[in-house]
Amino acid sequence: MQVCELDDVWEGDMEVFDVNGQRVLIVHTDAGEIRAFDSICPHQNMSLEDGDFEDCVITCPVHSWQFDADTGLGINPEGEALTRYDSIVEDGVVKVALPSK
Repeated sequence: MQVCELDDVWEGDMEVFDVNGQRVLIVHTDAGEIRAFDSICPHQNMSLEDGDFEDCVITCPVHSWQFDADTGLGINPEGEALTRYDSIVEDGVVKVALPSK
């Protein structure tokens, strides 16, 4: 499913997009890779929309939980993870395989 244009998320940045009622976090790593995750932190179901993204680490704005932006795996705390979605870029468009509701 089309989420955004590649130019909507600059390298080294992340943005949350609404796709048919689902909030999707798109991360554009410093290496130029696109990653897609559920936009909700697994700790108390808080939005990552206002979180930080630095050195390939996503940090929740509420309780500072941290996740690796390549894998979605928890850094602090370990053993947690963001739900990651398959994503591709075709002709400058970011497309994500979202689960059915």
